[in-house]
This record gives sequence, C-alpha cells and structure tokens, in this order.
Amino acid sequence: MRAEMTRAPRNLSYTPLEFIEIGRPVDRIGYIRNACRNKVVLDLGAMDETAFAQKRGQGTWLHEEIAGVADRVIGLDTSSVIPSSGLTTARNAIVLKGDILRLDDFLSHTDFNPDIIVAGELIEHLENPLEFLRSFRRIPRLTGKILLLSTPNATAIHNCLIALANRESTHHDHLCILSFKTINTLLVRAGYENYQIIPYHSDFAEMKQRNDGTGRSLIVCGEFVIELIEKMFPLMSFGLIVEIAV
Repeated sequence: MRAEMTRAPRNLSYTPLEFIEIGRPVDRIGYIRNACRNKVVLDLGAMDETAFAQKRGQGTWLHEEIAGVADRVIGLDTSSVIPSSGLTTARNAIVLKGDILRLDDFLSHTDFNPDIIVAGELIEHLENPLEFLRSFRRIPRLTGKILLLSTPNATAIHNCLIALANRESTHHDHLCILSFKTINTLLVRAGYENYQIIPYHSDFAEMKQRNDGTGRSLIVCGEFVIELIEKMFPLMSFGLIVEIAV
C-alpha cells in the first residue's frame, strides 16, 4: 500500500550529519505499475531505447508493465525507431514521437487527459531538471494529477563501494545523478507542496538475462546481499521514486 504524501517543504536543515527519514526500498516497476492500475497514463521517455528490445516480454520494460494494468497508455519519446504514425505496443498502448519538453503543445492538440504522468529514469538525462519539473505546473490540464518519476540514487551502495577502487558506474547519457536532498531541493524550488520520495532496491534483470549457469547464480547472490544492505540502510538504495501531486 502506498503511503500518504508528505507536505513540503520537509523539515530539512541541510547540515552535513542530518538524519533523514526515509522508508524501506520498494520494487520500482511494481510500485509504478500498481499506481497506474486502471488509470489513463502519459508515459514520458517510454522507449528505453538502449534496452527495450531485450526487455520486451521479460517483465522489465516499464512501459509494457504499465500497459498491462492501465486503462490506456500514451508514450511520448524522441526515439528514431518510432514511425511517424506511432508504435503500437499493446491493445491499449501506443508510443508517439514527440518532445517531452513541449508537453503543453502535445496536449493542446489532443483530447488526451491523463490521470498519471510517468517519467521513469528520465530526469537524469535532461539538461535542465528544474525547468522540467516546473513545466508541469504551467499546464492547467495537469493540475491535480499525479507525476511519478524515478531516477538512480547518488548515494547507492554500489556507487560507494566501487568508489573505493577509484571507479564509477555512470551511463554516458546521464547529465546528473541526484540524491534524496537534491531531489527535495528541486521539488521545493519547483513549487511543489505535496510529494513523497521512496527508495527502490537494486534489480540486476539485464545482467541476469545475459548470463546463465554459474554466472547467473553469482549475480543472484550479489543481488540478494545488496538488497539486504539496502533494507538496513535505505538511503543507499539503488534509486528513488518521487510521487508528486501537480
């Protein structure tokens, strides 16, 4: 069951050793899928272009999982693989080619009225995350709707561990990596008053798909250990989900 949203600004003083109240990590896809059940959904950056072909039918493509429970889903993405007529992904879902940073233009030319806007693993790719968050509040049709976004966590356990060996694991398309406090700061400056930040645990689905036998067993064991650490220290979870009342 999803928790009640917390009214912002949170009682954070931004001191170096400040205690942060944060819940236990959840399953990212499961949480977002549950929130979209029986809803009309606008899925921004839906394609997951680097891996969607491998993820189809595996329970790991967020767009596909949302379509499995939602009433209707329209995805919006700039991917070159999307034809001009759009890409039908399910009986109730389609991905259209469009600019997520000009969402007002898209909505003004359609009668589509979403209940929920999803932006999964998207904000870290954007040049101006603050302007992205502010943009939703300027679209009257989205007032009172729910915005769900997820993003990798700067203080994730794997980031901390590999840094001990002078290494970093960051995708070449990521322009920033956010922490609990930086996300909170963005939300406050964007003018949001009701939101919650929920950690989500690691899931090495793609690594498990690429390996079998002993290799896969080692990955599963590693995943179990990391998830145990994440339960004990949730601020070290793999990523963060933000649920916002626009």
